[in-house]
Amino acid sequence: MGELEPRPGPLVDTFGRTARDLRISITDRCNFRCTYCMPEEGMQFVPRDEILTFEEIARLAELFVELGIESIRLTGGEPTVRRDLHRLISMLSALRTPDGRQVEISLTTNGSTLARQAELLRHAGLTRVNVSLDSLRADRFLAITRRDALEDVLSGIDAAVSAGLDPVKVNAVAVRGQNEDEILDFAAYGRSKGVQIRFIEYMPLDASGTWSLDQVVAADEIVRTIDAVYPLEPVVHGSEPASRWRYADGGGEIGVIASVTKPFCGDCDRVRLTAEGKFLTCLFAIEELDLRHPLRSGASDAHLAELLKDAVYGKWSGHRIGRVDFVRPTRSMSQIGG
Repeated sequence: MGELEPRPGPLVDTFGRTARDLRISITDRCNFRCTYCMPEEGMQFVPRDEILTFEEIARLAELFVELGIESIRLTGGEPTVRRDLHRLISMLSALRTPDGRQVEISLTTNGSTLARQAELLRHAGLTRVNVSLDSLRADRFLAITRRDALEDVLSGIDAAVSAGLDPVKVNAVAVRGQNEDEILDFAAYGRSKGVQIRFIEYMPLDASGTWSLDQVVAADEIVRTIDAVYPLEPVVHGSEPASRWRYADGGGEIGVIASVTKPFCGDCDRVRLTAEGKFLTCLFAIEELDLRHPLRSGASDAHLAELLKDAVYGKWSGHRIGRVDFVRPTRSMSQIGG
């Protein structure tokens, strides 16, 4: 294999951002068919022999950690449909940073199987979980996900709390005309259950390609709506994507991810690996680096490390959602990894 010019140090780009958070999609399959994520019929899934094995994921993850990654989030598709997920989590939870710290292992899931898996995943080394939930109303949940599984998800959230996963966050994508009237319902639910609600602005990653800017419920509107009933105070935060707010009465906190109206690209420390081994330096990246081919062709760790450093070095300044020069990725969210 051709040699790349070695780059010193960790995964740093030309804008001075250091990658410390790795999102790994372990499958593009899902047991839901959410309207903003996947078509109801005709989804073309990656052949199973092209999906990275647990051993391949673990090898790449170890390499990423050696290059400065400190936290790993497993995503999909729906990661809990991958058989023996607890085994992968156990493999990843054994990783240590160069200075000996344990790597944080988290999971983003639709929660439908957590009631059965939460304890097992916690004992395998999972530290925290994000559950995607866009409505607390059974009829609306069915319309959004095309599955009658709201009670399963709510039970899964309870099981995650009981298992000791901390924090348990509930991700709600706010879409105009669909669920913005549930903002206060979600706030009340989070306060009563002791879980953190994270509202996410609707992004142009839907499988149907029908996203439009007027469907976005802006972060400022979400905060104003909640603050009017449950007064909020801002929380100082670092490079994480969510702006955080705590309830003035001590009833917990919320997060708001303003990917569209207030992009946080300048502080981004995240990189992504798709289920079939494509490396992306941005959720909206147009260019992808194929890691599966060199991985399965005998590439050394040193060569793979140089590929990764070179890709991160060329990371762009950020996406341009809502601008005339925005180029929409060809993949939907389920194909990239949430």
